[in-house]
Amino acid sequence: MRPIVASGCPGRTSGRCGCRTALAGLPSVVLPYAAMKSRWMKGCLGVVLLVALLMVGVLFQRRLVMGPATGIGLHDGRLAECPPTPNCVSSLAEDEEHKVAPLDLDGEPAAAIARLRTLLEALPRTRVVNASDTYLHAEVTSLIFRYVDDLELAVAADEGKIHMRSASRTGYSDLGVNRKRVQAVAEAYGQSVAD
Repeated sequence: MRPIVASGCPGRTSGRCGCRTALAGLPSVVLPYAAMKSRWMKGCLGVVLLVALLMVGVLFQRRLVMGPATGIGLHDGRLAECPPTPNCVSSLAEDEEHKVAPLDLDGEPAAAIARLRTLLEALPRTRVVNASDTYLHAEVTSLIFRYVDDLELAVAADEGKIHMRSASRTGYSDLGVNRKRVQAVAEAYGQSVAD
């Protein structure tokens, strides 16, 4: 076998001259391709490691921050207020950023809640966790990162309305997911949430 020759460094056998080395007989065109392939592979490995670290970070954050729901349920007969973050909508909110229209109560409260429960149980990744004749709480899990949002429905029989609240447990923005969810529930119920 011939000795290793540094391509582009005539007369030198092994050693450093600032050039890549190759086995004798390989065309010098192979060297830039091999060097490029090596850099590309290192770059890919770096991206894979970065994505893996981000996923571990998201899962770790999820374990730390996302626990059981807080502030869920009726408080003095009303749903909780939305936080100042834009990841919540409620029919009881007064500001436009969080406000959605309530549903009209048609019929008995228990029948309306039962109908809404049936609608919600048909939605993907939705689980009803608490229901009574006048209140319903469901958890909706996101597809990829498995974040949990809370959807609540409460009958206000004296107003003839069903109030709705949908809120993310974590994060700042929901990119409009909670508003779209409430709109989908209203449409399935046969109403519109447009003000």
